Amino acid sequence: MSQTTQTFDGGCTCRAVRYRMTSKPMFVHCCHCRWCQRETGASFALNALIEATRIELLQGQPEVVLTPSNSGKGQKVARCPTCRIALWSNYGGAGDVIRFVRVGTLDEPDRCPPDIHIFTSSKQPWVVLPPGARAVPEYYSSKDVWPAESLARRAAALG
Repeated sequence: MSQTTQTFDGGCTCRAVRYRMTSKPMFVHCCHCRWCQRETGASFALNALIEATRIELLQGQPEVVLTPSNSGKGQKVARCPTCRIALWSNYGGAGDVIRFVRVGTLDEPDRCPPDIHIFTSSKQPWVVLPPGARAVPEYYSSKDVWPAESLARRAAALG
């Protein structure tokens, strides 16, 4: 796939579930909160935020697992029913219209670097952010950070 292609294919480890993002994401978070660290078993979570309508299932059907979230609103995690890999989440605040796609499940995850590092106040001390990386200690206001095109897409999705 060329770097100019605006589709992004991905799936689980066993390939039972395959999906396609039909456009670039609105924004990409690298979240360093302790909740994401525990949930992923890693130092951070890397999520591409995209409208649910811009994700096509190519193969299989993920199983949605309801789990708690740090906000208290909960989240729905779409997992492969066979290998149990988390493909994306829907968080309570945005409902089912915005998906947080796990960048590591993309065939070419390097095409979705983080636009921002969030909750850096709780990042692992040995994680070194690149010089010039946008980073905030906790969360941020989308209207202050997101590009106008992404804000318009989000507003349209949320209706």
